[in-house]
Amino acid sequence: MNRIRLSALTACALLAVAASASAQEKVLNLYSARHYASDQQLYDAFTKQTGVRIQRIEAGDEALLERLRNEGANSPADVVLLADAARLWKAQVEGLFQPVKSTTLEKRIPENLRGRDEGAGSEWFGFSMRARMIVYNKENVNPALVQNYEDLARPELKGKVCTRSGAHPYMLSLIGAVSEHDGKQKAEEWAAGVVANFARKPRGGDTDQIRAVASGECGVALTNSYYLARLMRSDKPEDRAAVTKIGAVWPNQAGYGTHVNVSGAGVAKHAPHRADAVRFLEYLASDEAQRHFVDANNEWAVVPSVKESNPALEALGEFKADPLPVASIGRAQVTATRIIDRVGWR
Repeated sequence: MNRIRLSALTACALLAVAASASAQEKVLNLYSARHYASDQQLYDAFTKQTGVRIQRIEAGDEALLERLRNEGANSPADVVLLADAARLWKAQVEGLFQPVKSTTLEKRIPENLRGRDEGAGSEWFGFSMRARMIVYNKENVNPALVQNYEDLARPELKGKVCTRSGAHPYMLSLIGAVSEHDGKQKAEEWAAGVVANFARKPRGGDTDQIRAVASGECGVALTNSYYLARLMRSDKPEDRAAVTKIGAVWPNQAGYGTHVNVSGAGVAKHAPHRADAVRFLEYLASDEAQRHFVDANNEWAVVPSVKESNPALEALGEFKADPLPVASIGRAQVTATRIIDRVGWR
């Protein structure tokens, strides 16, 4: 009887120890709009370094923002990671982030790749960068016709232009950037010209646009650089064959430069684990994490001192990036939304 009682007491003690250990486990709640399997390696490396386990919720940018709004002060989110400047700006002005004091982030992240709203007390940082390229069919389109975004409205390209929906964040950011450079009126005239040149109604993602250009269904299209780099590094014969049929242009090199966008993150307004949230952002700015964005997902590092080691990005060559602050690109999405509604770019 005593032995049975002792065994029961021992079991209770072990359960208490396990419960205590579980209670002491460090967890960081990440709301992420990035859907790349390779990002798990980032989170595992952070956990290995710090002992803080990443508990991730994935959804689209807008779905995550709506969730944060609904949760309010009860939100468990510590870090919010979004995939486009337009959505980052939206979270910023709604006050869904909080300010961050970090000399590491201030030193490593260029000022034009972060955003801050003093009134809302909201701040975010870009951690990986991609560029919006023009791809063209080598047999059907003279590359001299597509050296600038504005060229997509040229009458010579009638029936040749393909894009994804103008309402997609990638397109809103580009249209917003064009309006910042050329003015609202000229940007709307340009957008109307692009719509007039459509080969088909906008549909699909960027990879679909590249494939449509390779097949000849479209003459030219817009794509984020990492989609093209992904096909260039693919082991699938059909992907390699598609790449041989297209050419790529860094637009506006003689002018304001090629439009760039970012994935970025901020500390959630009501983060329960604020210190570890800042620690995680600082990790994303580390050389190790920055190289991961380059090697694993074909993006560019935002930290200038980090050198690329990605053969596809190296093959695409260097380019002049538009220095326009990405926060202003996000702000311009209001203008961009009105433009696509008026010209029917849906």
